[in-house]
Amino acid sequence: MKHILIPTDFSKNALHALQYVQELHKREHIHCFLLHTYAEEVYRDHWEATSEEIEEVKKEKKEHTEKKLDQLLQTITSHAPNPLHHFETIALLDKVVDGVNALVNEKNIDLVVMGTKGQTSNHETTFGSYTLAVFKYVRCPVLAIPEACECEPPKTILFPTDYTVSYQQRELKLLGDVAGESNAEIHCLYITDSKPLSPKQKENKVFLKETLPQACLFFETTPTKNKAETIVNCIKEHNAGMLVMVNVRRSFFEDMLYGSTLDALGLQIKTPFLVMQNLYR
Repeated sequence: MKHILIPTDFSKNALHALQYVQELHKREHIHCFLLHTYAEEVYRDHWEATSEEIEEVKKEKKEHTEKKLDQLLQTITSHAPNPLHHFETIALLDKVVDGVNALVNEKNIDLVVMGTKGQTSNHETTFGSYTLAVFKYVRCPVLAIPEACECEPPKTILFPTDYTVSYQQRELKLLGDVAGESNAEIHCLYITDSKPLSPKQKENKVFLKETLPQACLFFETTPTKNKAETIVNCIKEHNAGMLVMVNVRRSFFEDMLYGSTLDALGLQIKTPFLVMQNLYR
């Protein structure tokens, strides 16, 4: 059974992400943890309060959060009940990233799923600040769901990679499971200036094949131009229902996170975005 953590701020996008999870894993046993962290609501809005007042605010916020989580649970279980899906709600006095990381370890989470933007996000950006922080710092694969995407499993998954990463079996298995659930093709896209693969790259490519023996893998190479533009064009060309990238140091993905490329990429697509962290767990 997969353990899936779904942070929510009770926004429309967060609910859509939860509904996407239900559809993606509709034939699979999953245990979903619905998490809302409320530390910022306590300390940001009441920074002048006394210690006694803060304790009262904490109590009120906890009760309010638990009530809203129960309402959310009622909404999703009454709308599309699935006996294979089990839910647990968690109200946590913590920051989003710290709370998510703590539960990733405590609950042995396989996947974190969240909306690309929340209630307070800037509409001129693709990803909200909380989503970007989770991408960067959470030690677990993260699937971000745009509000505009359809709630249907992908038929094609685009996986840009340069084969320099020593992939983690646990994360590749997750990718294989996602593809297997919907019989999706995985298109591995190598963006290069025509240099031949090094021995290490060849080893990693073989490891990819061996770790995903049941997957329908396709390997493609395209010249180096604007990488973000190339990825967007390939998503459109293949009608990809999911984009997968690996977050490692000194990678194209890290460059995207710390620059404007991520918005240049994301503003043109409405595709679920799976970020694999490539960390031992």
